[in-house]
Amino acid sequence: MTRHALLNNQQHQHLRVRTERSAALGDNHMFVPTFVAELRSVQAHYPVFFQKHPQTGDFQPVALFGFQSGENLFLTESGWDADYLPMLIERQPFLIGYQANPEVPGGQDRVIHIDLDSPRVNEQEGQALFLEFGGTTEYLQRIGAMLEAIHHGMQDNQAFVQSLLTLGLLETFSLDIQLDNGARNQMLGFYTINEDKLATLDGNALTALHEKGFLMAIYMILASHSKLRDLIHRKNLQLEGDK
Repeated sequence: MTRHALLNNQQHQHLRVRTERSAALGDNHMFVPTFVAELRSVQAHYPVFFQKHPQTGDFQPVALFGFQSGENLFLTESGWDADYLPMLIERQPFLIGYQANPEVPGGQDRVIHIDLDSPRVNEQEGQALFLEFGGTTEYLQRIGAMLEAIHHGMQDNQAFVQSLLTLGLLETFSLDIQLDNGARNQMLGFYTINEDKLATLDGNALTALHEKGFLMAIYMILASHSKLRDLIHRKNLQLEGDK
């Protein structure tokens, strides 16, 4: 369940947010959407593919954490085992909200909402949101900047994906993974960059992608696929530990 509320320093003055990482706190995601602007950091740890949004049907790049629903192989007893935490994980339990701007007819301002039903939210432990005598903490300021980056990241993703579709660079794929114990995992419903078509693009198309910052993003996504081996290794270690 979720219970979103517009964050304010009167009703929520004493709220705190737990920032450690665990399945109990809602971090057991198989994958999470990522953004062009954070791909340089994401690709160093996680394989990146594309998936269609279940409601809109829009393509979105996603960072993969596991091979089945609810599986996050980066979660350990000590927390999250990677140096970079994707923004859509780190921002929890906050999200972007909107409220009417009375000075602009039909205009809306972006505001911070919080999920009050999140297990991270309490009044006893974690990061404070507001200072004792008014103002916001450095933690909440960082969250605000992150939500703004996410907003712009969503816009960048739309342009990125549209460029890929226009050039026919997305293709579906299936991946069969055999583990050390003989079990098999099959990845379905994901998409990737068509490298054959990428190799045949002319100079004008490549220049257009480069000028938008999308060519580098494409190569970082392709480079991230080497991290599948690391993910399989994590899965094998998990299975070994379960014996």
